[in-house]
Amino acid sequence: MLQKAVIDRFEGKQAVLSIDEKLIIVLRTLLPENVKEGDWLQVEIKEGKLISAKVDLEEKALMTERIAKKLALLRAKAIKK
Repeated sequence: MLQKAVIDRFEGKQAVLSIDEKLIIVLRTLLPENVKEGDWLQVEIKEGKLISAKVDLEEKALMTERIAKKLALLRAKAIKK
């Protein structure tokens, strides 16, 4: 079963993924090339091990848009003050 995960951070040769508010540590080499912190992935985890991972461009675009809207709202509030 595929799940959505975000790359929380890198720690040396390991990557910390956040899946449903749980952190999972995997080898960085198991992830697609050129991924970075904050990138969204579709992952398959079985028995606590990463089976597959691919970049989730749709989720990344949705989150980028969501963050941009929040920043615009905060800026608009700051200007009113």
